[in-house]
Amino acid sequence: MSETNRIFMEAVDCQQRLTIARPATGFSLQGRIRVPGDKSISHRSLMLGALASGETVIQGLLLGEDPRSTAACFRALGAEISELNTELVRVRGIGLGQLLEPADVLNAGNSGTTLRLMLGILASHPDRFFTVTGDDSLRSRPMSRVVKPLQQMGAEIWGRQHGALAPLAIQGRSLKATHYHSPIASAQVKSCILLAGLMTEGITTVTEPALSRDHSERMLKAFGADVRVDPETCSASVVGSAQLVGQAVVVPGDISSAAFWLVAGAIVPGSDLTIENVGINPTRTGVLDVLAMMGADVTQENVREVAGEPVADLRVRAGAPLRGCTIAGDLIPRLIDEIPVLAVAATFATGTTTVRDAEELRVKESDRITVMATQLNQMGAKVTELPDGLEITGGTALTGQAVDSFTDHRIGMSLAIAALNATGTTTIHRAEAAAISYPEFVDTLQRVCQE
Repeated sequence: MSETNRIFMEAVDCQQRLTIARPATGFSLQGRIRVPGDKSISHRSLMLGALASGETVIQGLLLGEDPRSTAACFRALGAEISELNTELVRVRGIGLGQLLEPADVLNAGNSGTTLRLMLGILASHPDRFFTVTGDDSLRSRPMSRVVKPLQQMGAEIWGRQHGALAPLAIQGRSLKATHYHSPIASAQVKSCILLAGLMTEGITTVTEPALSRDHSERMLKAFGADVRVDPETCSASVVGSAQLVGQAVVVPGDISSAAFWLVAGAIVPGSDLTIENVGINPTRTGVLDVLAMMGADVTQENVREVAGEPVADLRVRAGAPLRGCTIAGDLIPRLIDEIPVLAVAATFATGTTTVRDAEELRVKESDRITVMATQLNQMGAKVTELPDGLEITGGTALTGQAVDSFTDHRIGMSLAIAALNATGTTTIHRAEAAAISYPEFVDTLQRVCQE
């Protein structure tokens, strides 16, 4: 598909608008691509590198806006972090418990991971005062899910609506170990509490209703912490007074970013795409399970382990029409970020797809349940909004329309994938949101579309 007139970005009133015009003669997606580094692992490598003694060397770091916010915060706290790039980032840690009291407010930008995980670290640094905030979107997202368990450990945290919303002020204290039974399966909640437990005497444990992604446990072990995991009870523990040592970290490709191409390759006729070097941590591969349930032709090639994380090349080929399925229960924590693009896949599947138990989507960068329902319906889909998910009746032809990302990166990219199979021209407003996690998304889209 010619990038000169089929897929292009343009600036409109200080925002970016992405236009996708599907040619009447059709096209397919072809080639081998690499997606940006895993966002979750990128955040954690910067944070633990800052807390460790010695030097941490990171390869493949995601260059999106969220990791840049993490790096900026930890530079302000005293860590030396080189300029961010995908080749090599060096972090000279300041040592656990040695973070400096910053002279200004720490700004997490749009990154919930930065803010929530950092709260556990800051709250456990005695005799230091910190103030943290974020952009308009982040200041509206719930923080009580981490503030309350930290307060149970003895943390002093103040903020709007009794600590539910940023900006937040933290007076660091010596905390006490806890066994927290989280009402939700959330890697951010679990990681926040485990990070607080690093500097807390005794054993700090988090038990969840289902397993959430385990990048923190894996990386904490690699950096030298005593971490204990019990999959049967969905529990993870850390022994306090840890000593972290800088490590070499290789960040695999983010399966959340790969998900857009997996769905695109499955729904655009004649497509054959290989996404190289993708992390396939089993706590993150719910999207692969759902695509298998829907009948997509996705295979794993060159399976290997890199720096403690399982990695593979994922090949997707268009084949028979997808079929509807149910996405619910323990699957949800393993694919919560991929639900918007899976909703797109469901619009092109036969039968009905039902998403349940995903109310967490309402407190992401946007209310992803409402936004995906309204935007897909505007294109001609049949999507019913549920309190905790979506019901999607597939098989209805989509028509290009003017739609909006609502400044949510995953919404914007999901709508771009839907536009590939919509007749006519689709215009996505505020498409610059993709830079949060995938700055090269449009360039890659232009490259793989072939008439």
